[in-house]
Amino acid sequence: MTITLPPKVEAAEWIRCERCGEIVYGKRFARELGVCPGCALHTRITARERVEQLFDDGSTVVIEAPATPEDPLGFTDSKPYPDRLREAREKSGLDEAVLCVRGTIDGHGIVAAVMDFRFMGGSLGSAVGARIVAAAEAALVERVPFLLVTASGGARMQEGTLSLMQMATTSQALAELDEAGILTIALITDPTYGGVAASFATLPDVLLAEPGAHVGFAGPRVIEQTIGQELPEGFQTAEFLRARGLIDDVRPRAELRSTLARLCSLQAAGAAGELFQPERSPAGEPSRLLFQPDRLPARSGWTAVQLARHADRPTTLDYARYMLEEFVELHGDRLGGDCPAIVGGLGRLDGRPIVLIGHQKGHTTKERVERNFGMPTPAGYRKAARLMRLAAKLGCPILTLVDTPGAYPGLEAEENGQAWAIAENLRLMSTLPVPVVAVVTGEGGSGGALALGVANRVLALSNAVYSVISPEGCASILWKSPSAAPRAAEALRLDARELLRHRIVDGVIPEPDEGAHTDPALTARLLAAAVAEAFGDLAIHEPRKLIADRRQRFRQFGSGSR
Repeated sequence: MTITLPPKVEAAEWIRCERCGEIVYGKRFARELGVCPGCALHTRITARERVEQLFDDGSTVVIEAPATPEDPLGFTDSKPYPDRLREAREKSGLDEAVLCVRGTIDGHGIVAAVMDFRFMGGSLGSAVGARIVAAAEAALVERVPFLLVTASGGARMQEGTLSLMQMATTSQALAELDEAGILTIALITDPTYGGVAASFATLPDVLLAEPGAHVGFAGPRVIEQTIGQELPEGFQTAEFLRARGLIDDVRPRAELRSTLARLCSLQAAGAAGELFQPERSPAGEPSRLLFQPDRLPARSGWTAVQLARHADRPTTLDYARYMLEEFVELHGDRLGGDCPAIVGGLGRLDGRPIVLIGHQKGHTTKERVERNFGMPTPAGYRKAARLMRLAAKLGCPILTLVDTPGAYPGLEAEENGQAWAIAENLRLMSTLPVPVVAVVTGEGGSGGALALGVANRVLALSNAVYSVISPEGCASILWKSPSAAPRAAEALRLDARELLRHRIVDGVIPEPDEGAHTDPALTARLLAAAVAEAFGDLAIHEPRKLIADRRQRFRQFGSGSR
């Protein structure tokens, strides 16, 4: 049944920005999607306007609302609750604080629950909870992504503990989507507080926010008045939370539609069965994997180390740009950190959805310092683990790119459980029910590398190295002098030729003789072809066999049976 959206309120002829004071012509303001052209303030917009901005024209159908009691407590403050509901309906043109629709974004099916702050502050009551649950159930039946656009001050006090219970019911609805492998996305807008922030707003797989959106459980005034704590500048803004790994990204309003379309396309590709098939040859370049050590150039271990560490070698983000279509980088471990030394996200390789995770060193000195020289903190490994769990939920293969001197050894890392984070990844990767391919693209240093390396197939570029410790560290401990690093490099047998000989890696991807940095595009094509071929080989296996084979691959090391 098609139900028309409520009528649109005409824009004022001239609008003054509440932040910078600039006066903007109303029609221009509408063209700018409600964003001030002077200071980029993202003003609050209605649920109807949000639907019109995000969805394809004419594609939306309102999801019929379940029946719920209007005044279960007979609540009255300065006026009866039914009077407040009537005023909110007249003001907003909606019958509740959420508008639930099904439709398409760039042709991709999606179900959305869009909140409207004008309706009693977007508060979460029984009707809102029931509608969000109904929308989630529609996404479950149709097997399309579920989008939540949040704008709320929290639970609705006029419904007492019945409103509190909606935090649980909506969270359960998202859990059902998790169990079914349905992608969930939140677009957090200003403001999102209280019971909404502490339930369905922060549970989805991908959390996007508009610039300047305020998000939190207790508002700043509550915190200041309750405990007298001084708050940092920008506290609880989207940017503040993005830096702390609690949301994936902050996107301007003009970019939201295209970002959502890319995310929806990945779920659509998986639903259409676009998995890697061994009979389909990957686009771009045939695989030229090497399996015999003698076919690799004989280099000293130290020369291999120098090549593996070259500052211009392609990074994970470089490979993402060369290899993947529709790549969306995701940020944060959702626990309070976003380590820049590990990056990852969703994209398509040869047309099929995958999750990419890898170390990121950077190229310039400034970049390398910002990326901590590719040495991850616990937040980096926990971000990787979060993305691995997302891949398992969506049934996406995982590609990890290894290039690190090792895990960060500093005080903060130890305080936050570096050993625990690495150990958890080793265990998690042993249980993932999807194909996992790891490629050592540069420097594979110690447990910091292995935490991304427990895979069904482990490959290496021909100038990569992989070792239990750096040559300098080994030399300092065993030779009592870092100057013995070249000698230690030879003894450690860490170059690709030796790694293949000992079957630490299953194959070696050739790169230009002088190094991957001399022709990054060619290296990326060779890498993409080898990875697509490996995924194709693994696609025929059931999850239990993928897990069993991965465990057996590592169990044999040192047993004499390899």
